[in-house]
Amino acid sequence: MTAGPNETVAAVTSGHPIPPEHHVESEDDNDDIEEDGVANDAPANGEAKKKKKKKKPKKKKTALTQSEPPRVGLSKLFPDGNFPEGELQEYKDDNAWRTTSEEKRYDEKMAMEDPEVTYNNIRRAAEVHRQVRKYARKFIRPGMSMTEIAEGIEDGTRALVEENGLESGVGFPTGVSLNHCAAHYTPNAGDTVVLQQGDVLKVDFGVHVKGRIVDSAFTMTFDPTYDKLLEAVKAATDTGIREAGIDVRLGEIAGAIQETMESYEVEIGGKLIPVKAIENLSGHSINPYQIHGGKSVLLVKNDDATKMEEGEYFAIETFGSTGRGRVVEQGDCSHYARIVNAPNVPLRLTTAKSLLKSINKNFGTLPFCRRYLDRAGESKYLLALNHLVQQGIVQDYPPLCDARGSMTAQFEHTILLRPTRKEVVSRGEDY
Repeated sequence: MTAGPNETVAAVTSGHPIPPEHHVESEDDNDDIEEDGVANDAPANGEAKKKKKKKKPKKKKTALTQSEPPRVGLSKLFPDGNFPEGELQEYKDDNAWRTTSEEKRYDEKMAMEDPEVTYNNIRRAAEVHRQVRKYARKFIRPGMSMTEIAEGIEDGTRALVEENGLESGVGFPTGVSLNHCAAHYTPNAGDTVVLQQGDVLKVDFGVHVKGRIVDSAFTMTFDPTYDKLLEAVKAATDTGIREAGIDVRLGEIAGAIQETMESYEVEIGGKLIPVKAIENLSGHSINPYQIHGGKSVLLVKNDDATKMEEGEYFAIETFGSTGRGRVVEQGDCSHYARIVNAPNVPLRLTTAKSLLKSINKNFGTLPFCRRYLDRAGESKYLLALNHLVQQGIVQDYPPLCDARGSMTAQFEHTILLRPTRKEVVSRGEDY
């Protein structure tokens, strides 16, 4: 989920049937015994030859694997509670010493054992994201409704992360923004939009475990016309990840992202169109239960001297466009989040008080959408929701769109600035 244009630089699944539980065969200690026939030639003493006993081969235990659609919780796939590391990248230049530093290795060991900092919660969320993302790439096809796509991803996420109130669940609403819409669109109830063959679809979803949010996105297109657009944005995200590191200035990372992105062109109708980095969107730091943590990684070169710091956690996301390279808020709002440290304002509407109580219980400061309120049993809540927005208690995040007729793409990964090296926690084989 991206930082939108109104934030300052400083602040700036479907109805698939659930398959039956996988059956794990166990070893049978009382194997059946086959009997051979008695030999024709009996021994001289007249005793019959003893029957041979032949054991059947023991049945092997079948390893539990993920189902399609994904519904097997991670605790069953990783019963020891240890989840895979993401892709590791060494720090470079002035920070290269960290890789072999005994002091920094000790700092990492302590972080792993600290229940407030532990990387294992992040890795659990990341593994959920990888498995759901892998399946999403297979099941998303033209002709599906946006609601089917979003709910298909969310159903898988909830099952794999073993949703448990605010302990674990969906990190934020599943973005399925189309074409010139770059971000913050998810269908509301009654939405009838269907994915078309010529669409460019951004899929942006999050998973959290104890508030540690993994934020990752990819773009799909079914028309090779826009392959270069996707290539440009993916390369720009890779550049941002490569350049990120402890003590690196945010403005310098942005310059590298822009240089990579804008080295590409897309041929549309025989005309070469330059890819533009969207100047008022950004990646962002992530805090526990807070998707936008206060630091922003813009996509165009700037003078922001703010540095990344050891232990921080960033969503490196980039957006490219064949349009003007700037987005505006447009269309019906679906995304919302209670503002961290929101003012204690007396609410006149009883319905607003009731809705806020429901938001606090179900989402806390995690982003939510109108479909999630429906799912929580809320109804006729729009007036109350708008009142909470007007009172500065809830922030709304309308869809962010470039010029109509243009195409936009997005790629994103979450990185952890560990003391010894950089971990791209969400990187997976499908990237």
